[in-house]
Amino acid sequence: MSYEFLSLNVQDGIGTITIERPKMLNALSSEVLVELGSLVSEIAVNKEIDVVIVTGSGEKAFVAGADISEMKDKNVLEGKEFSIEGNQAFAKLAKLPQPTIACINGFALGGGCELALACDIRLASFNAKFGQPEVGLGIIPGFGGTQRLPRLVGTGVAKELIFTGKVIGVEEAHRIGLVNHIYEQAELLEEGMKLAKSIQKNAFLAVSGSKSVIDNGLDMSLENGLNLEAQVFGSLFATADQTEGMEAFVNKRKPTFTKN
Repeated sequence: MSYEFLSLNVQDGIGTITIERPKMLNALSSEVLVELGSLVSEIAVNKEIDVVIVTGSGEKAFVAGADISEMKDKNVLEGKEFSIEGNQAFAKLAKLPQPTIACINGFALGGGCELALACDIRLASFNAKFGQPEVGLGIIPGFGGTQRLPRLVGTGVAKELIFTGKVIGVEEAHRIGLVNHIYEQAELLEEGMKLAKSIQKNAFLAVSGSKSVIDNGLDMSLENGLNLEAQVFGSLFATADQTEGMEAFVNKRKPTFTKN
């Protein structure tokens, strides 16, 4: 399927999604959200893609936010539907079996910050800026910011960012744990590919299982989370990759994984 506002490039098992609205600083319209949900659904069942990178086109913005020109005249029902639309697309991204890396190459504000939050790992360039400025527009974050941001950086920090609507630089984002690593913009995608390859060399079912247990365990008690961990841990002993990985270790050779 072809997309107007997104592109997907697959190279050696690593898929790169690029938001392609540079004149609008890659702002998220309804059309972009629908395309993103559709593309992510395709990726979820694509056995040729091991890791996913998400980035924005141009040098100014990852995603500058939701499309305010589209939002401004919505009524109560339309506003709720727009929030649901964004949350559904981002939930599909967050629930991908493949690990995801956001390469944040500029402004990540509002919906852009929320898109980054829906990814597993966040890399950013030195010109990147982050914020949830929605309260300055008379609304709240509507694409997961009130839920994912506190889970990542803590309730107090998240409340300060959301209540003030302030925009922070990449060093501050790194300090609070919003960003994993910072790079020069020219090196960002290359570093994203390096990280993707370091993940890709491991057993896909184990990586995907780890992602699932971490994400689901966050909403459980510690006891239930540990039970889930034991269940998934045990289930992997039925896989060919577990046999290959351990035999390769014992025989001091590199494993060859097959996603089985």
